[in-house]
Amino acid sequence: MEFREKLLKFKFQIVLAFVLSLLTVALVTYSPGFLTVVSYFWPLFVSTALFLAAIFFFARTSDLPASSSTIPGEGTGLKVAAEGILDYVVGGQHEETLFDSFTNLD
Repeated sequence: MEFREKLLKFKFQIVLAFVLSLLTVALVTYSPGFLTVVSYFWPLFVSTALFLAAIFFFARTSDLPASSSTIPGEGTGLKVAAEGILDYVVGGQHEETLFDSFTNLD
C-alpha cells in the first residue's frame, strides 16, 4: 500500500508526462518533413535573404553626413535623420517645408 500512496501523490505529474509524450509522438508522426516545409517557403527565404543583403550593401556603401554642425555632441547624421522622420510623423513639419528642403538641395 505504501507504493500506491506514493504513486497517487505524483498522479498529476504522471498524467502530464503521459500526455506530453503522446503529443510528441503524434507531432513527430503526423508533421510534414523538413524538406516539405523548405520547398513550400523557399520564395520567402530567398526574398528575405536578398532584402537583408541589400540592406547590408547600402549600409556599407552609403555615406552618412556628420551632424556636428546640426546637433553638437552627437555622433552621426543617422540620429538627425531619425529625428526628422519622427518630427514629420508626429506633425512637427509640414509638407511644404519638406518639399522645399528636397527641392533646394545644394
